[in-house]
Amino acid sequence: MLDQMTLYPVADDVLFAPGGRVVIRTYGVASAAAPQDGRPRSVSYRTWVTGVREQPRYWRWGHFEDARRGHRRVLEWLTGRGPRPQQLSEADQSPTAA
Repeated sequence: MLDQMTLYPVADDVLFAPGGRVVIRTYGVASAAAPQDGRPRSVSYRTWVTGVREQPRYWRWGHFEDARRGHRRVLEWLTGRGPRPQQLSEADQSPTAA
């Protein structure tokens, strides 16, 4: 499946907390093959957080700039400098539930 996808990195951060390491990654995902109708491939953006007690969390974003700002808000939330970020579709859940 991954060989059929293209990943576009947006931002990566690592936090070291008393409970261990927390990794925050934001990237865009698109299918590797170009659409047959000649339209540009759509890219969906996600921020993944691993290493937190509630286990993997993710947020979905609509555009690159939303993803960039969203990554920063997630980082601020995890460091206690901001509220928990909202997103386009409330998908703060494990990846298997999506």
